[in-house]
Amino acid sequence: MTLEEKQLAIIEEFSMFDDWMDKYEYIIELGKDLPKIDDSKKSDDKLITGCQSNVWLDSNFDDGKMTFFADSDAIITKGIIGLLIQVLNNEKPEDIAKSDLHFINGIGLHEHLSPTRSNGLASMVKKMKMEALKVC
Repeated sequence: MTLEEKQLAIIEEFSMFDDWMDKYEYIIELGKDLPKIDDSKKSDDKLITGCQSNVWLDSNFDDGKMTFFADSDAIITKGIIGLLIQVLNNEKPEDIAKSDLHFINGIGLHEHLSPTRSNGLASMVKKMKMEALKVC
C-alpha cells in the first residue's frame, strides 16, 4: 500500500464514525496497537519537544525503508502518534520527508484538538520527517 493509499484508507475508516467521541475512542484503540519503543530508549534524545505529554519516538532504517516505534504517557497522544506511524511506517525516507499528510485535515483531527495537542501533533510530524531526513 502506498503512502497515499494508507492516508485514503484512514480517511475512509474515520468516515464510518458519526461523532467525534467515537473517533476519539477509535484513536485510543489505535494507540493500544502502537509499535512500542523499547523502555531503554525512553531517553531525553527520543522525547518529542513541543508536546503537552511525554512522547518518545525511535526509528530504524533498514532495506531502504523507515520503521517507527513510539510511546506516550497520554492515551489520546499515543493514538495520534499511532496514526502517524500507520501512515509513515515502511516508507522510503525521501517520501516521508516530502509527504503531505493530508489525512490529518481529511479526518478533521486538527479542528478537534486543543491548541496544545495540535502543536504536539505538528511536533510529532516534524520529528518523524527529521528522522527521515537523517538517512536521506
